[in-house]
Amino acid sequence: MTVNLTLLTVMGALYACGIYLILERSLTRVLLGLMLLANATNLLILATGGYAGLAPFFSKDTDPASYNDPLPQALILTSIVISFAVTAFMLGIIYRTWVLARQDDIQDDIEDRRVAETPSFDAEDDAVIPMETSEFPLPMRGPDGSAAAEPRATVEAGGRILLAEHAALEEKPGSANVTGPGTDTADGGAK
Repeated sequence: MTVNLTLLTVMGALYACGIYLILERSLTRVLLGLMLLANATNLLILATGGYAGLAPFFSKDTDPASYNDPLPQALILTSIVISFAVTAFMLGIIYRTWVLARQDDIQDDIEDRRVAETPSFDAEDDAVIPMETSEFPLPMRGPDGSAAAEPRATVEAGGRILLAEHAALEEKPGSANVTGPGTDTADGGAK
């Protein structure tokens, strides 16, 4: 199978322009980028199907190698339907943003910035000692059979050493129980 260089060049240009437009803040440009990516993908599927052949109808006199593969055509039809649905959905989002805010650009959100600055520490998954998740935890016993004092586990989260229970509370949205960097309080950084 030989490759059609013109088809691949057009496909590469559509992919490049589509990716560039998707990275913009304007929803209309994002929509145009998605449409270009869908068309580039259709050309990619078409290029993988090879050259045109005979229609895939059975005949005793026709060599099976000369038939056309119908799978790429079916995939292109599926891709067209999916891209139409995504385009309709994006048009609905664009219309709604225009009605509500009279602008097409996506602005920075304060909550998004706060989430981006939150440490990715998960108290249960990242703890050194796994947290007991049973409804009926077993009490820790000392060597003499009496209940041992429960150790206070510390973890490092966001460059700070915190008690495990304070780090778990820090994960909750809107939490203000942990002070900023450089805190040296007796209880491990909690207010």
